[in-house]
Amino acid sequence: MPPSKGSLSNIEIAQQARMKPIVPLAKERLGIPEEHLSPYGHYKAKVSLDYCTHLEGKKDGKLILVTAISPTPAGEGKTTMTVGLGDALNRIGKKAMICLREPALGPVFGMKGGAAGGGYSQVVPMEDINLHFTGDFSAIALANNLLAAMIDNHIHHGNACGFDVRRITWRRVVDCNDRALRDITVGLGGPGNGYPRQDGFDIVAASEVMAIFCLATSLKDLKERLGKIVVGYTRDQKPIHARDIKAHGAMAALLKDALAPNLVQTLENNPAIIHGGPFANIAHGCNSVMATKTALKLADYVVTEGGFGADLGAEKFVDIKCRKAGLVPDAAVIVATVRAIKYHGGVEVPDLGRENLNALKAGISNLDRHIDNVRDVWGLPCLVAINHRAEDSAAELNWLQERATRHGVKVIIAKHYAEGGKGATIVAREVVELCSHPNYFRFTYDEQETLWDKMRAVATKIYGASEITADSKVRGQIKQLQKSGYGHYPVCVAKTQYSFSTDPKLRGAPHGHVVNIREVRLAAGAEFIVMICGDIMTMPGLPVTPAANNIDVSDDGKITGLF
Repeated sequence: MPPSKGSLSNIEIAQQARMKPIVPLAKERLGIPEEHLSPYGHYKAKVSLDYCTHLEGKKDGKLILVTAISPTPAGEGKTTMTVGLGDALNRIGKKAMICLREPALGPVFGMKGGAAGGGYSQVVPMEDINLHFTGDFSAIALANNLLAAMIDNHIHHGNACGFDVRRITWRRVVDCNDRALRDITVGLGGPGNGYPRQDGFDIVAASEVMAIFCLATSLKDLKERLGKIVVGYTRDQKPIHARDIKAHGAMAALLKDALAPNLVQTLENNPAIIHGGPFANIAHGCNSVMATKTALKLADYVVTEGGFGADLGAEKFVDIKCRKAGLVPDAAVIVATVRAIKYHGGVEVPDLGRENLNALKAGISNLDRHIDNVRDVWGLPCLVAINHRAEDSAAELNWLQERATRHGVKVIIAKHYAEGGKGATIVAREVVELCSHPNYFRFTYDEQETLWDKMRAVATKIYGASEITADSKVRGQIKQLQKSGYGHYPVCVAKTQYSFSTDPKLRGAPHGHVVNIREVRLAAGAEFIVMICGDIMTMPGLPVTPAANNIDVSDDGKITGLF
């Protein structure tokens, strides 16, 4: 049962949770033997890779994707919906699990805050999940930076592989928003410190190691993918791989324990897996394949999410994760709030609490396009879930539900934030019904299309753009990647999450705009090509007032202000 209600913050609600010890919960609800669980304290544990492999012969459950409209400062509540829907499915008698990404410390201490749900739809222990958790991010950062250190060490000790120090492509990472590290110079201080060269840091969530970690299907697959990472080029532009400097074995050793999925619970004591954490605006935005496939063997319904709006997280879930892992979602839920739709209609944040049907009608174009993409481009049965807020007027909610007939898609008001799973049971019943509907699932583009045409397909079909552009240098790089045998890879677009365009200020559903490809990066181990568009950064900066300013710990060890 949810903890007692009141005017409590998310962290206060989570700290009142009556959690169950994870080992007996896993055994009772999922049938996982104790010997296949590695507890991290009383309330979180890793499920052994051997047990995950043992499940492979079992039948898969139904896979439900939770996505959303384009994010706004007003908030949409996609993770909250994922948790609430999982709890609601269990309430109506279905064996359901949720799969989420692990929160990165950059957003936790930056502008977005934590990512463990909210209100009475949360995963717990909330503080642990948002702060370090089981150490997966640290292992990924260490593996990434070990490779960076071995590259510079290899060059220092004779450079047998023939690195051109001007063409080293591997960057270092840190799990913190730190704009000062975007572009740096390393190797200063004399010959003993290596060769001076330009370098830089990305955030851990943008590391190719993170992408590999989340797409790997086994320890063997992980090691092979790590070995395929292209870390630089020789003077005659031949690629040099991580395996060429014998780094992939040690990297895999650092990641061995992390690759096992993490098991926790919701406020209503339903099992949940949280594993991996790439961002969707600069990476592929999905939890690990290991987590999703394991959950599909353990439950009849699995609810997962793609990061940010459907144009980013859902597109990459479809075109990268599903394509690579052989997954087929059975239904999708598109999340919105009345406030967020009005923001897309031109209303500024201070005025979003006032009833404004005209703004709602203007902003609905954003939701419309996401529905069109999910249903018509990807062929998925879907519904819209409106996260209810106290200030939503009856007129606004009625208009949204009546207008849904235009698409033939149901709009359901969900109250899981305030009521837990009980507040989303209508959504849960409709999702079960949707899973029985005909499924015409398809990708945005064919694997055999060129890289340029794949990028054009995403921009024109999903973003509503008229065309894509790139300068001659970037065009040449794309052609070279195509020629070098990487043309069958999917594209992973890095762009602002706030708009269908590359301009974060363009709300609603802009069309006819041009998407410019600013930079191209090869992720040979992850097996996709990153297309960086607009002004998006792979190392975010902190806002004027970081969330870290409000986080503290009392003398008795109680964390406050986390979310």
